[in-house]
Amino acid sequence: MKPVVLFDLDGTLIDSTEAILESFGVAFSRFKKVTPKEELIKAQIGHTLEDMFMALGVDKEIVNDYVDSYKEHYRRVSCEKTILLPFAKDAIKEAHEFATLGIVTTKTGRFSRELLDSMGVMHYFDVLVGREDVINPKPHPEPILKALSKLSHDKNHSWMIGDTCMDIRSANASGVNAIGVTSGYSSVEFLLQCESHLFDDAQKAVNFIKQQY
Repeated sequence: MKPVVLFDLDGTLIDSTEAILESFGVAFSRFKKVTPKEELIKAQIGHTLEDMFMALGVDKEIVNDYVDSYKEHYRRVSCEKTILLPFAKDAIKEAHEFATLGIVTTKTGRFSRELLDSMGVMHYFDVLVGREDVINPKPHPEPILKALSKLSHDKNHSWMIGDTCMDIRSANASGVNAIGVTSGYSSVEFLLQCESHLFDDAQKAVNFIKQQY
């Protein structure tokens, strides 16, 4: 049986920072609120949109209104303002040669598929688990376990590559191998608190996995 390699999206394979920041700005402006500083927004990337907005000061009672506004704008601009990270396409192609691939993301699955389709890489992946597919997002193990279930694959010889401690904790909680990459939104120092296997980018992470087989 082939190993399974699961990838996070933002900061691991793609850079959608421009689209994310712009969509947050639109949402805050729509409700006549001051948009938080970019660094504060970027520090929350990887969490659910609901948690991101609440961390940025939005009340729980109205957070869904902000999320809806964000999604409305994000869907219009995301394909145009999102790029594959350096070495990401090579990582995907190389991993596909020896492994079954999946995406486990806190982004909306529909948006994620549209993005990957527009970049010409969706066909490499046999499963995509997005925010709407689970009750409990990362760092809960549910998203990874759901991906493995859809692939009819067990935890053995399964790997998760991500750029945040939420990815690593989800992997650890689900019993799969975890690898951190420093191409995203977390510092090396922060990632070292939750994972010893760290690489500069997804391609180097894939090369490490390949060496295990």
